[in-house]
Amino acid sequence: MAISTVNISFKKDLLAEIDRIARGESRSRSELIREAARSYIDRKKRWERIFAFGSKQAKKLGLKEGDVEAAIREQRAETMKR
Repeated sequence: MAISTVNISFKKDLLAEIDRIARGESRSRSELIREAARSYIDRKKRWERIFAFGSKQAKKLGLKEGDVEAAIREQRAETMKR
């Protein structure tokens, strides 16, 4: 696997926090930032899959955005009655 070096600018307080956490976990700044990037990408992909599933289900059921909002209002009103 080829490795590329990149330059990133951080505010001093954020960099200090990154360094503090890296030291606490006995790893390098680069390792911590790589893991943070991987976690962000994984989380973003999960949300994309969730939204794609929701869109597919809405289309399948013939739901529109307003239908969802109405269902939420109805559920909240029902909950408040209890």
